[in-house]
Amino acid sequence: MHAVENGILLIVVVAAGTVAARRLRLEPSILLVLVGVILSMIPGVPEFRLDPQIVLVLILPPLLYAAAFQTSLPAFRANLRPILLLAVGLTLFSTVVVGLVAHAVIPGLGLAAALALGAILAPPDAVSATAVARRTGLPRRIVTVLEGESLLNDATALVAYRVAVAAAVSGVFSPAELSWRFALASVGGAVVGLAVALAVDWLRRRIDDPIIDNTMSLVAPFAAYLPAEVIGASGLLAVVVTGLYLGYQAPVTMTAASRLVSKSVWKVVEFLLQGTVFTLIGLQLREVLAGLRGYDPAVVVVAALAVAGAVVGVRFVWMFPVAYGTRLLARSREDTAPRSWREPLVVSWAGMRGVVSLAAAFALPLTVRSGAPFPQRDLLLFLTFVIIGVTLVGQGVTMPALIRRLAIPGPDPTTDALQEASAQQQAASAALERLEALLRSERVPPPGVAEQLRQRAEGRTLAAWERLGSPSTGAEGFPTPSAAYRRLRREMLAAEREVLVRLRDNGRLDEEVQRRIQWELDLEEATLLRE
Repeated sequence: MHAVENGILLIVVVAAGTVAARRLRLEPSILLVLVGVILSMIPGVPEFRLDPQIVLVLILPPLLYAAAFQTSLPAFRANLRPILLLAVGLTLFSTVVVGLVAHAVIPGLGLAAALALGAILAPPDAVSATAVARRTGLPRRIVTVLEGESLLNDATALVAYRVAVAAAVSGVFSPAELSWRFALASVGGAVVGLAVALAVDWLRRRIDDPIIDNTMSLVAPFAAYLPAEVIGASGLLAVVVTGLYLGYQAPVTMTAASRLVSKSVWKVVEFLLQGTVFTLIGLQLREVLAGLRGYDPAVVVVAALAVAGAVVGVRFVWMFPVAYGTRLLARSREDTAPRSWREPLVVSWAGMRGVVSLAAAFALPLTVRSGAPFPQRDLLLFLTFVIIGVTLVGQGVTMPALIRRLAIPGPDPTTDALQEASAQQQAASAALERLEALLRSERVPPPGVAEQLRQRAEGRTLAAWERLGSPSTGAEGFPTPSAAYRRLRREMLAAEREVLVRLRDNGRLDEEVQRRIQWELDLEEATLLRE
């Protein structure tokens, strides 16, 4: 019963913290970590221990799946080289450099255990950096690279982590084993992920029930993760491949109703899971500090400063040479190379660590094969917590200001509006051609139907061209016809709802009938809303 009460309490904290973050214009993940830290220091607050298996098996797969589903597969392919250089190259480079620094500054820490710490701290968080990048209007190419890195680097880091932990436990390190594990993780994960994606895609083409469709969507990340892990492949990579493929196919294989439901369902899932994991990070402070008893404070401070400097600095050391080396070698500089030094600087600063690092630290074994305690386990856990705090809070808070200071041009609204209007015009032309073909081949519809359909198709095109000037106002500052239409139609729908509720309350309309009419009104209003 206590677990249920604690879970409800955690959800309330997440909701309240998110509302406060939006009012303060902060990234919710940052504020929720701070809220968790504060709560962990208050006597009487229940202890919420972060279970690594729950994070890695139940929380991370759906979050990665949702992120991959929303990632553009063509953009991902176009930027595959810089993505792999970060997700694989930088992750392994960070593992080695941070591990060597930790081995040098922490007395008695073996190289294998130090490399395990390096692997723990190597992958940036999959949520925070891209959320900040999107909100501050970075170019889509940079956002795609950051998204792609966060989707793939967890798999790379966990392979290195498992090999390093195995070496620390057994005392034997094998480069051949690392190579074999990495090959199996990458190839096996991709194959399993694609197989699951094809199976879900096959079923989706034969299902038109949005509830069943979205149930499959919720199951898909686990259907990809678990088989891959069983065969020793990367379950996280399998989830990413599944999400990328199904997201790319969604406009073709999912019905309109399924897509509407899916958007709402996954928004709730992401909100709860992301908020929960960031709050849990902060709540671990009490346990982390308890493990430091007996350590020399000077050793702890020096280790924290050195490792934090290595984690932040190694990204800069890697980014600039690789970015400009890629530019010299790239055949198409416009697609993959940085426009200026400002872009690699922003990507270098977008290295916030998160829940994957903390879960991996908590998953460190308590003992090695000889029965002795795992080397410096409590200190490694504390260092992981410190690095998460330094990067997530420090870099996360300052990143919007850095982006504004560098004045990197984001997506051009006029270009976006022009593309939208052109696409709408071509789509409307195709729709009108289809309508005329149907009118020639079928019985003539009732009077006025064909004209209504023509006006609807032409109206969408006109509305798209209007938005080239402004989303809601024309050249003279007056509302555009489409904006005025949306505003007035929403008012009309509100009046209809008031009548329906009044009739229901007076007992003149059955509630089931009222809900059916309400659903139709809600669907129409959903078409009027623009994010």
